[in-house]
Amino acid sequence: MSLQLPPLVLQLPPLSLYIHVPWCIRKCPYCDFNSHQANNNIPEADYVAALRFDLEQDKSLAQGRKLTSIFFGGGTPSMLSAQAIAQILNDAEAIIGFEPDIEITLEANPGTFEQEKFSGFRAAGVNRLSIGIQSFNDQQLKLLGRVHGRDEALRAVGVARKAGFDNINLDLMHGLPEQSVDAAKADLQQAIDLAPEHLSWYQLTIEQNTAFYSAPPVLPEEEILADIQDAGVELLAAADYEQYEISAYARNKKRARHNLNYWQFGDYLGIGAGAHGKITFPTDNKIMRLWKTRLPKHYLDAMHSQKISTNLQGHQNVFGGGSDVLLPDALPLEFMMNALRLNEGVAQRYFSDRTGLAWQSISEPWMLLAKQGLVEIEQDHLRPTALGRRFLNRVLQTFMKDETVNQ
Repeated sequence: MSLQLPPLVLQLPPLSLYIHVPWCIRKCPYCDFNSHQANNNIPEADYVAALRFDLEQDKSLAQGRKLTSIFFGGGTPSMLSAQAIAQILNDAEAIIGFEPDIEITLEANPGTFEQEKFSGFRAAGVNRLSIGIQSFNDQQLKLLGRVHGRDEALRAVGVARKAGFDNINLDLMHGLPEQSVDAAKADLQQAIDLAPEHLSWYQLTIEQNTAFYSAPPVLPEEEILADIQDAGVELLAAADYEQYEISAYARNKKRARHNLNYWQFGDYLGIGAGAHGKITFPTDNKIMRLWKTRLPKHYLDAMHSQKISTNLQGHQNVFGGGSDVLLPDALPLEFMMNALRLNEGVAQRYFSDRTGLAWQSISEPWMLLAKQGLVEIEQDHLRPTALGRRFLNRVLQTFMKDETVNQ
């Protein structure tokens, strides 16, 4: 695929903020995230100060935009105190600013639920919880290395409701070690019975740099996995959960707005150890990815030393890491990897507005995929068909090119 057309003028998309809290109670054997077991007390005050300084360095990247969403991820952000979360949010509002209807999500582990603490999270401004259940089966939870059991998982939802949360996501896995179709359905039905507004229901995968990769468990065969997927989608539809993304299901239009901004190729700042960001620069007609140093100790040391490096955009970075400029040839794949995760796709105009490329630069491969029944344009939306969602990797290969150049 050759991009010979001149670039268009990039438009600034909405802006979100991702905040990484790198500590957890215990590292799970399937987890490849930047998380570190907290053996002693978390250096909470130091980390909150570092996050504030980090965001102050990134303030110029907002380019006048206010935040439409914030997501505390990890690790286990609910290990922080309510006072710490409140301070972080106060700092973010003072430094960048909030849109009036901002969505603020906090990831939480059922093993950290205390009524007073979660009432404090709600009072601090958190208006959406994402609870990492993974399974309601005690045997599976033990295999997954989780620090909670079924009873704690059930109790966590009650604590969240009592604290005033009316927008709750439950994270649930399927395709667990030796899991049958009936066992997977029972797990999912238990989650549905708790009536969360949102469900993230996804298949366990074995990733590199995890304990499971070194000693893989016995997972269900492909035929069973397919049956689990079909049975689960049917259960969720019957319970009025709309599937709007590969693994995301929502009731009453309570979609994850923060994640939607990712999938619609919006911008986001990333602060905290190992956090990533994506920022559009219309004046330079460039899109960059930026990241911070991964290890918590290095991140905190960087704040104290304040050794500043400057990338080619002139952005000062105290927290190590690095940055990439996305090349024009890489942008179609970057865009489609996100947009085609959504059942309804994204507005066609977003392709040009958010990549700076003319639609004609990919019209030929798009039409080829459309003739194969894999994609379509419906009501001015670029979207995968049901067949395209099933063979999404094949669709994406059409747009594959070298992705980035290091700065």
